[in-house]
Amino acid sequence: MPTSYTIPGVYVEEVSTGSRPISAVGTSTAAFLGFVSGLAPSSAAVAINNPTEFRTKIVQQSDFRTRDDGTLPSLPTPALFNAVLGFFGNGGSRCYVVGLDQNNSLTGGVAGRAGLDLLETVDDVAMVAAPGLTDPGSYDLLMAHCEKMKDRIAVLDAPLAVSDVTQLTIAATVPASSAKGKAPDPSAPAGGLRPRQSNNGFGAVYYPWIQTRDAVTGATVDTPPSGHVMGVYARVDGTRGVYKAPANEPIVGAVGLSLPVAPQDQGILNPAGVNCIRSMSEGILIWGARTVAAEASEWRYVPVRRLFSMIEKSIERGTRWVVFEPNDEVLYKAIRRDASAFLTVLWRQGALRGATAEQAFFVKCDAETNPPEVVDAGQVVIVIGIAPVKPAEFVIFRIGQSSTGASTSEGDGAKAGKAAP
Repeated sequence: MPTSYTIPGVYVEEVSTGSRPISAVGTSTAAFLGFVSGLAPSSAAVAINNPTEFRTKIVQQSDFRTRDDGTLPSLPTPALFNAVLGFFGNGGSRCYVVGLDQNNSLTGGVAGRAGLDLLETVDDVAMVAAPGLTDPGSYDLLMAHCEKMKDRIAVLDAPLAVSDVTQLTIAATVPASSAKGKAPDPSAPAGGLRPRQSNNGFGAVYYPWIQTRDAVTGATVDTPPSGHVMGVYARVDGTRGVYKAPANEPIVGAVGLSLPVAPQDQGILNPAGVNCIRSMSEGILIWGARTVAAEASEWRYVPVRRLFSMIEKSIERGTRWVVFEPNDEVLYKAIRRDASAFLTVLWRQGALRGATAEQAFFVKCDAETNPPEVVDAGQVVIVIGIAPVKPAEFVIFRIGQSSTGASTSEGDGAKAGKAAP
């Protein structure tokens, strides 16, 4: 900007308006981990953007490529193959694949970075699965990774063989041999079959396995549902939004279930946070949207957990400009403006509950949240409260008779909780 004007005329200057919009981060990128014969363990997460790229980068580099004489390998197809292709078939558009060693070790240990360690450097992952790994050690490591990163959720497969569904209501214990991602010891006590509880809901488990057409042989095979489920997550994110429960949705490519699920089975499993996949007249549907948090927890719903992760990461990214700015009321006003504008957009989209924006959220950043001792410590404290929408999990119609005919009252059994901090 010139400091003085000496020539008469009109001058046009570009100035900053001060507004720095916060954009929502993506929520549909998945990460897969698994062992594939003939494919060396990954030294980096491999980005995959479509099924063709997956076949080129993964399938054709493994022992499962078609032989020169046109015949197929006799080895069973890795669960990873059907899971990744199921992800793309159900609406997924981008994922990462991390190859594991033959022991399916999910972490690198002292030898170096491998498995889940590699995903710590990948910023856009929003959901993680290790298709077919259903031992308690794998459950624990997958959820521990998501609890550490806080911006992704572990999508877990229940075991293939379940003789009694009540076993899925009891948390499995971690055998000593699998505590560091090693293969589990079959002789070690395993407790039940359910993943451990995640207090903040960073895991969701699905039962039973689905039946699909094998990606290599074309035969009907039992397939862990996690890959297909993450594809449904991505599809719902694109058509409705991350706040919509990824449930009452068909699983494309599923032709059956490995085990039937009766309504009374789901009555046992749903309170335990086990999401059932059901065969209904509309097809094979996901019929649950709970995390493995406690039943009374405010984090018990998958869309609530994922919505908060998206909001937290979006605000963190969108406010990095704040660092090292003068710590005064001008800065507080700018933070309130940008955060409120972002949350207002989410409220208008239907992600937040309330008749007005004031009922849906609040953003507080002022002298009260930033007293002199906080300012002297170089900190800026912002307090945000959000009222997320929650799934109408139980829809109740109360129907009775009257002298003039039938009368109907509607109510939904999903009670709105208090605004989560």
